[in-house]
Amino acid sequence: MPKRYRSKEQRHEELQQLLTDQPLLTDEEISSRLKASVATIRLDRLQLAIPEWRERVRQSIDKANISLRSLNASEVVGELLDLQLGRGGISILESNEEMAFARTKIIRSHQIYAMAESLALAIIDAEVALVGVANIKYRSPATAGERLVARGELIEDRGSSKIVHVKVSVQQREVFRGKFLLELIR
Repeated sequence: MPKRYRSKEQRHEELQQLLTDQPLLTDEEISSRLKASVATIRLDRLQLAIPEWRERVRQSIDKANISLRSLNASEVVGELLDLQLGRGGISILESNEEMAFARTKIIRSHQIYAMAESLALAIIDAEVALVGVANIKYRSPATAGERLVARGELIEDRGSSKIVHVKVSVQQREVFRGKFLLELIR
């Protein structure tokens, strides 16, 4: 039986749907998922007037209209892409060699923790808060050059304390997860 190919129109529909669901995918990740070359994906993006990854990230940041209460934007480790105070948020971190051990190129654990902690603090709707307890687990190593994506969600509001879950992944592989008990001060 001969191999069936998708039409260009079908591929375009799949590309648009994929980026609607996950706008932060790179051309390489899209290529892998749609089983088409990176060059084909780039040409498809141009034909559909879909901007490249960095521009999609900038648009996500602008669209989020982020306003932080518990820390300054400069204190967030990574870039906030989405933030819904009191509900959840997403941030990304482009790792580099300075964040990693020289010999192994594995990202230092405190870099990943700082990303997750700052997202957790950004999510809660409070003027001042500190981490009271953190239950964390490193699932697999991340290496220099990889893009880390953190997704956090407020799961419990206890009045003067809040619990936030944060998961950090590289592509679809989970590298870290944490449960943060945040104590509100004042």
